[in-house]
Amino acid sequence: MPYINIKLTGDCEAPTPEQKEQLIAGVTKLIADVLGKDTTHLVVIIDEVPMTNYGINGKTVKQLRSEKKA
Repeated sequence: MPYINIKLTGDCEAPTPEQKEQLIAGVTKLIADVLGKDTTHLVVIIDEVPMTNYGINGKTVKQLRSEKKA
């Protein structure tokens, strides 16, 4: 059973419910097309991670985005 986990920063720019539906449908189709997998039991999970809990190069995403805007 394929299990796909999508992690997104979920604070300011969280996807809408409609966008999440499109992501789930699109990823499911991609797995079927590329890997030839039966999607009956394919699981797609979208995790929204707060920007303060997501770090790159020693800084939170929130810090990096603040610096970029400055």
